[in-house]
Amino acid sequence: MPGLTEARFVQYGGDEAGLICGYLFEGEDGRGRPVDSSEAARWLAAPELHEAGDDRQARPFAWLHFNLAHVNAERWIARHVLPHESFFEALNDGLHSTRIERAEQSLLAVVNDVNFDFAFESSDISTLWISVDRRLVLTARRQPLRSVDRLRTAIARGESMRSTVDLLDRLLHTQADVLVGIVRTVTGRIDGIEDSLLAGRLATTRAQLGGLRRVLVRLQRLLAPEPAALFRLLQSPLSWIAEEDVQRLRASTEEFSVVLRDMHALQERIKLLQEEIAAGVAEHTGSSLFVLTVVTVLALPINILAGLFGMNVGGVPLAQHEHGFWIVVAIVLSFTAIAAWLAFGRRK
Repeated sequence: MPGLTEARFVQYGGDEAGLICGYLFEGEDGRGRPVDSSEAARWLAAPELHEAGDDRQARPFAWLHFNLAHVNAERWIARHVLPHESFFEALNDGLHSTRIERAEQSLLAVVNDVNFDFAFESSDISTLWISVDRRLVLTARRQPLRSVDRLRTAIARGESMRSTVDLLDRLLHTQADVLVGIVRTVTGRIDGIEDSLLAGRLATTRAQLGGLRRVLVRLQRLLAPEPAALFRLLQSPLSWIAEEDVQRLRASTEEFSVVLRDMHALQERIKLLQEEIAAGVAEHTGSSLFVLTVVTVLALPINILAGLFGMNVGGVPLAQHEHGFWIVVAIVLSFTAIAAWLAFGRRK
């Protein structure tokens, strides 16, 4: 069964070399055949792989995806793949902004993606390092990523790939689809929050909205490709990249631009919601302070008179009067009514 065959080669944590999955595309149909690290090493060492020929002519190529958390992954890559030294520099330079640039006769890409179990947390964004030449696509990550998993699933289902750049473009499109899904999910959340706000039963706090906004800002900052490097690549592509692949890469960048604009619009909506919630909180606080002030003002006359009439000194007015108590009550009610009229009249 195909599923059992693929399970022998595709392992979640990687095999003894840290290879999570590997596919060899050598048929005319462009479909990938799963390979393990041993077979991949033999294919990379084959002399016909390095024979000269037409760079644009269709030839077999492979995709190898590694788990950098495995201790043998970088060692295996350095021994069998021999990517450009800039690939290892990118692994350790600490710069995670999305970019695609030339490295002699290969492409180096640093792509940020969301974790497989993404839950709208800033820590759920990880980096994927990619090295692409005309015969090999090498990808490496430290945490499971959604877009790579979707691409792996698509290839396992039998989707065809024409070239290494086509596979890179498909990965970028898959990442854009993941971002579109995130934008739709956030849009649904914000629509619900706006409906609750209009209905007067909002349960979302400004802190929750702030966390969502920070995630979107980080996604936009990390996922926006560096325009200068990408412009240079598209203006003067490598000799082995077909014109059709260049157009596909250009379309991918435009799709990213649309998604990033949608993210910016969502950030503005969240900002407006935060301001609206802040205004509501300020209004509620003002109403509470007003009620407290009114109660204090209304209780002021009785407190003053109680203090005056409660002194143990001679000459307390109305002490011997037959209706002294009711007279004092009338005085207190009169002053309270006047204070209430002044307070509520000023409020209006």
